[in-house]
Amino acid sequence: MKTPLLELTNITKKYPGVIANEDISLTVNKGEIVALLGENGAGKSTLVKAVFGLVRPDSGEIRINGHLIAPGDTAGAIAHGVGMVHQHFQLVPVMSVTDNIILGDEPTRGLFINKRAARAEVLALSEKYGLQVDPDAIVENLPVGMQQRIEILKALRKDVDLLILDEPTAVLTPQEIDELLNVIRNLAKSGVGVLFISHKLREVIAVADRIVVLRNGKAVGITTPKESDEESLAHLMVGRDVVLQVEKGEAKAKEVVLSIRNLHVNDDRKLTAVTGFDLDVHAGEILGIAGVEGNGQRELVEAICGMRPRIKGSVLVSGVETPDMHPRRVHAMGISHIPEDREKHGLVASYSIEDNLVLNQFDQPPFAKGWIRNAYALESNANTLVKEFDIRTPSIKTTAGALSGGNKQKVVVARELSQKTKVVVAAQPTRGVDVGSIEFIHNQLVAARDNGAAVLLVSAELDEVLSLSDRIAVMFGGKIVAFLDGKDADRAKIGRLMAGLSE
Repeated sequence: MKTPLLELTNITKKYPGVIANEDISLTVNKGEIVALLGENGAGKSTLVKAVFGLVRPDSGEIRINGHLIAPGDTAGAIAHGVGMVHQHFQLVPVMSVTDNIILGDEPTRGLFINKRAARAEVLALSEKYGLQVDPDAIVENLPVGMQQRIEILKALRKDVDLLILDEPTAVLTPQEIDELLNVIRNLAKSGVGVLFISHKLREVIAVADRIVVLRNGKAVGITTPKESDEESLAHLMVGRDVVLQVEKGEAKAKEVVLSIRNLHVNDDRKLTAVTGFDLDVHAGEILGIAGVEGNGQRELVEAICGMRPRIKGSVLVSGVETPDMHPRRVHAMGISHIPEDREKHGLVASYSIEDNLVLNQFDQPPFAKGWIRNAYALESNANTLVKEFDIRTPSIKTTAGALSGGNKQKVVVARELSQKTKVVVAAQPTRGVDVGSIEFIHNQLVAARDNGAAVLLVSAELDEVLSLSDRIAVMFGGKIVAFLDGKDADRAKIGRLMAGLSE
């Protein structure tokens, strides 16, 4: 007989104008992996935050190992063996990896923190779970995938019975995802119960024992990987058939719009990340850059968009050179940018959706005249884009920080693609986004291409690059190592090139 580790009974949570969770009941047994699947805004994060005590449900019961947990009692949840890895990192950027992992529970020698013991503990933890980290690195200098590892190690340090993972793979490369899924399987084998939120159908099928599907705050189905496939899960999530393959016509490539010549860019450690980079992107095509993350893609995108200094080389739009380190002027010349980190570079969390939708044109007509803002134009623009881009929100006055991850992404995509633009630079455009929203964002990028924009797609998801791109450039070691036609690109061949092997 299986032992229930977590028991949720009739959990309901309402916010003004929104029912986040309605009468949800589920169990997680010891050593079992339960996946919570659902669209952005379906109520997944609210539910797991209720388990961890960060959200106080209006009604219902939460039991862990048979103990009734008081609503909103985070300390009680932790005391009963619940650990949580949050979707948005809870790290202190200016501190080291070791300091972040031990924060709040530091090993001491007398009155002082025992740094040597802390460092040794982090190395042992890293070795135990196969999640390699540099204990001395400063967190703000690390890529997002590495920061996610630190979050996971932080949770695993406290011998947990139940581990909650809220979108843990949203920012990981395919290789890192495979490693993490192995870690999750090994944890389950050791008796830890795992409650795992994901949008990615393939990984849910690969790792879950049971799958609970939420839609509009309700549990609409419970199934297992053996009883389902990607199509049936997508239908349960969205309530309609979802086209998992991008439908697009033939590209009608015209003149070169974005031209990059002999570009050299350094990373945060002042080491060369992009070297002698040349690329042309035509109006009316999607050029996808395939590569393992960490091969200069982030530095390339930031240099194109004026967010990182160019050591040498030039970026031209329609033959005119764009300025270095002037994102506003680069945007004014016709480059729209969907950044890979929406929290850091895409949105101002404390601003309303209405304001976030005009961040790069707030002082231009029709939204402003001189110093005077046009409230009617702002409101009209927001209402139009919320409807057109299917942004799920109770109000355009809601702050961007209150939205689910996928709806935040839709705000960024709506702002960047609603303007008449010559070039779209889309970096990880569907990261942390559900299957219905992925379909929508893909269609918007194809529409931008068909309207004559030159689209540069940078994605760690090889499937995304293969399905969207008209041409594919493979990037390794800061350079383009091969160009391929998108129509007949061979996945295995691209994989070899991404690993730095010759054709």
